[in-house]
Amino acid sequence: MTDQTQPTFPLAFCDRLRMATDGAGVTALVGAYGCPLQCKLCINPQTWHERSDGKASFERVTPVELYDRVKIDSLYYLATGGGITFGGGEPLLHTDFITAFRALCPTDWHFYAETCLNLPQEHILAAATAVDWFFVDIKDMNPAIYEAYTGRDNALVKENLALLLSLVGSERVTVRVPRIPSFNTDADVQASVAELTSMGVTRLDVFAYKDPRKRRK
Repeated sequence: MTDQTQPTFPLAFCDRLRMATDGAGVTALVGAYGCPLQCKLCINPQTWHERSDGKASFERVTPVELYDRVKIDSLYYLATGGGITFGGGEPLLHTDFITAFRALCPTDWHFYAETCLNLPQEHILAAATAVDWFFVDIKDMNPAIYEAYTGRDNALVKENLALLLSLVGSERVTVRVPRIPSFNTDADVQASVAELTSMGVTRLDVFAYKDPRKRRK
């Protein structure tokens, strides 16, 4: 029975023994249900909403329950400098859980989070003390392009990125800047890079999305 006094996490998936794809070393990618965005080319649209309709696995776990699931790989985390990566969905909507979970884990585990930063400021403040490294999926810095692709405004994203940089420093933040088919151009990407650099971002991951709607011939 779930402990009602503990924060819970809407677990969409737990992908163990990932190697250097979501942070350094061996990691477990822990995905959350729930996201403030609905990106047109999202690779995990099943995580937009919490589901219990039988079409997707769904469970809420406590910090202890998640720890019991991932502690089996602790030696791998310690040997490679890895740990836990929270993704989704938007995991920073659950910073109370992440904070409680981290308190259970060995201090040498590293904690990563993949985030869109389009969420209330209090979650950024809490995450700054609970997460070692942030991967920020910025989409595009142009407000019109961002809204066309995500359905949301990006003013809060820019505010939160500035806040995060001031709290943890640029060395703990990697900003992902994608070339999105049918939504932005190479020139738009470079404009985003220039704006991010002017904000103090020093770690940038510039890449191109593959359109999942196009089938291989």
